[in-house]
Amino acid sequence: MGAISSGLPRTLTGWGRTASTVAKLVTPTSTDEIAEAVRTRSGRGVLARGLGRSYGDAAQNAGGLVLDLCGLDELHSVDPDTGVIDVDAGASLDALIRRLLPLGLFVPVTPGTRQVTVGGAIAADIHGKNHHVQGSFGNHVQSLDLLCADGTVRTIGPDREPELFWCTVGGMGLTGIVLRARIRMMPVETAYCVVDTERADNLDDLMARLAEDDHRYTYSVAWFDAVATGARLGRAVLTRGWNATRDQLPQRLRGAPLKFTAKERLSAPPVFPNGLLNRATIGVFNELWFRKAPRERRGEIQTISQFFHPLDALRDWNRVYGPRGFVQYQFVAPFGAEETLRRCVERISSSPHVSFLNVLKRFGDGNPAPLSFPAPGWTLAVDMPAAPGLGQLLDELDEWIADAGGRLYLAKDSRMTSAVLRRMYPRLDEWSRIRHSVDPDGVFTSDLSRRLTL
Repeated sequence: MGAISSGLPRTLTGWGRTASTVAKLVTPTSTDEIAEAVRTRSGRGVLARGLGRSYGDAAQNAGGLVLDLCGLDELHSVDPDTGVIDVDAGASLDALIRRLLPLGLFVPVTPGTRQVTVGGAIAADIHGKNHHVQGSFGNHVQSLDLLCADGTVRTIGPDREPELFWCTVGGMGLTGIVLRARIRMMPVETAYCVVDTERADNLDDLMARLAEDDHRYTYSVAWFDAVATGARLGRAVLTRGWNATRDQLPQRLRGAPLKFTAKERLSAPPVFPNGLLNRATIGVFNELWFRKAPRERRGEIQTISQFFHPLDALRDWNRVYGPRGFVQYQFVAPFGAEETLRRCVERISSSPHVSFLNVLKRFGDGNPAPLSFPAPGWTLAVDMPAAPGLGQLLDELDEWIADAGGRLYLAKDSRMTSAVLRRMYPRLDEWSRIRHSVDPDGVFTSDLSRRLTL
């Protein structure tokens, strides 16, 4: 009872720092303590939490129990022949990269930050710059150990209780608690990428470039200008590449090709005023960012941290949006719904709600997980400071996206309605049936699940 009784009420938010709620936060030191917490839960249920990088309320449980699993982060084994690792759910991608790169192994999927736990990566079925060729994180999980509501631990995978496995992948922690997982890593020769950079003059130019030759690249992403309008609407900087081989490195790097380097993390100041990011300041930033990028550059060698995780160099960068926080809004629009994508970009660009962290890329085929976000199409993400009127704008975009057969990303969401969710995720009833079969009393719950009546 030690860890459970020592838990204290804590105010928790997502990375967007909106809609804070209070829960009892406990840091277990063993799987037995996790099981004990599930058995002795309150009426408000229990939820696992990692590094808190979901943007909305997915890792909050108002009035209930939240288990911080980051202390359980052991790497149990590495098979050098197959690349399969056995690792605790609390281990971060940062720790895995630092441990495994010297062995010639890299995570098969990484989002824009290394500060994500394995359990969180599975629960959100994270995607990266390589979804169009390698899918999302769940595609690379061979099996996982799931603590269920009845206290049992089930080992599940694509070939063992596949329905429960795929409902856990992308299931936002609501089918049980992932304790550890076996994941196939990706062999690499170096800790570097070969990167091509080019500028696109507008959204049409950008989409044409992506559609024409994205298949030639392992990784692909575009920053686009969400303030520009008219003929410059959606102008962008497109960066694409692949993992470098040792022979592709300059001679000075070949002596230690697998050395991982990352800039020392600086901390953002604790206080930024509301309104610091406005159309004028972001307009200046976007102009400078676009102009400093080369019109075309081929074959540049970048470190893994440069190419994948530039924001990790600044700790707590989410403070830049001010005390009201921000909303990251990410959707996927199916191929064939390009007019809906354009309409959304036009609406955002002409609105008073501005964003400077804006990403557009293409998804490939999805996996069997009912609540997994990626599906074939165009995915767009924007960060908008929380401000009056933002909710109405996003509600409008929700309807357009749902009408086009698209969906929002649950790991980024903080304000979608249950009705919109049902329109966007047609397999929701299938997921609910499996979830309730293993947790009929709703032991595992969150602010997100209550908001969306999951």
